[in-house]
Amino acid sequence: MKKKLKCHLKNVVFLLALVNMYLVFGQNTESKKRIIIDVGHGGYDPGAIGIHGIQEKDVALAVARNILDLNDILLDGKLNIYLTRYSDAFVSLAKRSRLAKALDADVFVSLHCNASQVNSKGMEVYAHSSDNPYLKASTSLSLSILNESYKKLGLGIRGVKFSDFQVLRNMSGFCPAVLVELGFVTNWDEASYFMKPANKKALALAILIGIIDYLEI
Repeated sequence: MKKKLKCHLKNVVFLLALVNMYLVFGQNTESKKRIIIDVGHGGYDPGAIGIHGIQEKDVALAVARNILDLNDILLDGKLNIYLTRYSDAFVSLAKRSRLAKALDADVFVSLHCNASQVNSKGMEVYAHSSDNPYLKASTSLSLSILNESYKKLGLGIRGVKFSDFQVLRNMSGFCPAVLVELGFVTNWDEASYFMKPANKKALALAILIGIIDYLEI
């Protein structure tokens, strides 16, 4: 009970900081950066299915929509944010990267959820390390997102990792690109966390601030 109360209090404090963040970032007049939020899976591809029947595709879409809304409502559209899907639809990995390149993305963030043993938990962020001129930038972006998620929400952190995921491989050499594993749908605590809309909004805000901190705007 104390653990849940502490988590909720962190979320309340986090959301109360929004007004201050709005005042700080709302005054910058530099040209808008183009951010692609890649919403994992979708349609007939549910991704991981976890406790309570929660599906990865639904968590990713909810968090992505919140990122989009928070940018408009709190930051007055500070960033140009585009999603690779706006509904429960299947989009191929090739189309996701083609869209990002067509929009001339400055940053690419792919949202997913993990699945493993019931005791596995925590957020981790992946970058593509093989022949990637944006490796340093992608690592910095990864750390920024992880740091915000830990500091503001107290989430467990599994660190920055490197992988040859196709969606990252396709973006390698174009712009900083990361894949965020938000947590484990197969863990009781994290699956329960994902079930609450306020928590998904808090996750979205942590990711949004992580992106802003990385861009230094």
